[in-house]
Amino acid sequence: MANSDSWMQFNAYAGGAVCTVLFLFFWLRHKGLEYILVHYRWLIVCVFLLPMSFFFNIYMYVRATLIFKFNSAPKRHDERVKAVQKQVQEWKSNSDGRKMCTGRPGWATVSLRLGKYKNDMRKIHINLMDVLEVDTERKVVRLEPLVTMGQVTSLLLPLGWTLPIVPELDDLTVGGLIMGTGIETSSHKYGLMQHVCVSYELVLPDGSLVKCSKEENQDLFYAVPWSYGTLGFLVAAEIRIVPSKPYVKLTYHPANTKNDLLKKFTEEALNTNGNDFVEALAFSKNSGVIMTGNFSDGFETNKLNKIGVWHKPWFFSHVKTFLSTNTTATEYIPLRDYYHRHTRSIFWELQDIIPFGNHPLFRLLVGWLMPPKISLLKLTQGETVKKLYEEHHVVQDMLLPINKLGNCLETFEEEIKLYPLWICPFYLPSEPGMLYTATGKGEMYVDVGAYGEPHTKHFNNVKTIRRLEQATKSFCGFQMLYADSYMTREEFRKMFDHTLYDTMRKTIPNCESSMPEVYDKVHKEK
Repeated sequence: MANSDSWMQFNAYAGGAVCTVLFLFFWLRHKGLEYILVHYRWLIVCVFLLPMSFFFNIYMYVRATLIFKFNSAPKRHDERVKAVQKQVQEWKSNSDGRKMCTGRPGWATVSLRLGKYKNDMRKIHINLMDVLEVDTERKVVRLEPLVTMGQVTSLLLPLGWTLPIVPELDDLTVGGLIMGTGIETSSHKYGLMQHVCVSYELVLPDGSLVKCSKEENQDLFYAVPWSYGTLGFLVAAEIRIVPSKPYVKLTYHPANTKNDLLKKFTEEALNTNGNDFVEALAFSKNSGVIMTGNFSDGFETNKLNKIGVWHKPWFFSHVKTFLSTNTTATEYIPLRDYYHRHTRSIFWELQDIIPFGNHPLFRLLVGWLMPPKISLLKLTQGETVKKLYEEHHVVQDMLLPINKLGNCLETFEEEIKLYPLWICPFYLPSEPGMLYTATGKGEMYVDVGAYGEPHTKHFNNVKTIRRLEQATKSFCGFQMLYADSYMTREEFRKMFDHTLYDTMRKTIPNCESSMPEVYDKVHKEK
């Protein structure tokens, strides 16, 4: 009897264990992975995405170096362009009513949007990711559209040259920065990426290859920036280069009142002859740090800070320390480290994904693996994480006249209360195209970037972004196209000047029938 009871008890325990295992198996299969992705996303990032990103970066660096060294990219460029032309011509001869777009998947871009519009379009695959030529006599570099800023700086800086504007994140591509826009801390001198471009080469919707510049096909040249790939497929671009120096002398100016922040920032932004670089980080509605930099051949003893080394603190947290001391300080930073100073922490976005990522021990042990590729983060986020980002996360850049900066900061404080805010000045000349100045003359503008989780109780993604868009329009400003946009088509056309763009769409053969409009690619619901 005792043995029978023991056997029954064993069966009960065993049955319970089997049921538990089965329950866990099906829960993990259906809910567990989602639960882990939401609540332990850092675990996926640290265990899988960081090593994958690290080895992928090594592969891309070696590939780019070898291709440039053996000069193989220019030899294969024409062949690859013909492959693009062939795809477009095949669409012409066998059109099924769908319009064309690039075949690059939405998760592969730096923008957090996945681009639903690609699902319903004919994808044209463009395998163009190499540096074609560095011409120091003409002071230009010729690049394919998928070349990244990381590739550009690793190649040009050892040669003693640089782009006048080097947008921050390593994975930003030439094509994205031209068809969308590119801005950095030297933009108060040079403008946006489009303003340092010399020429573009495009495959048009009829399959023809055309080159445009200020001297050749001028209207097309001015229409390409902000066109978001809706006038043709970019296959190469020539961009100006300027001599570089190995270091940046960077001075930090803390400001503990709003007036001081606005006054100092505006003063330094307008000092185009005295500053090579200008930016600010606002850490509250009344405080921030303005940074001014200049190229330098060397550095002062004990003032060199290699901020790009893996064990160093994330740059934005380093900048914040100058607020507590409330004293102006100067450091010398290696140029490439400076250009990519926000890359390791993806500005400050990684603090929400890896909360302990800036801890000294984490940086010391695995900081050399940072950062994870944004494309891999998007690819593995899952529907729940994607929904959380859409409902509780903001990635916005608003471009407006510098005299409206105070109004913009007040609006951001009221609507999202999200800090730090990235503040970067840029000169906007009066030229044909989608952007126009409020005065009709060249004018100093500023980019205010908000990235992260808002801290206002009334935040609603759609309603809040709509109010930010309306405020930006009232400031005579513009919204960057990569960000979430909820404007109506009419509002979008009022914010951006479509005069030249519309003319080119009517002039370019097959354009209106084969390519979507910009609005159809950037609206949140598209």
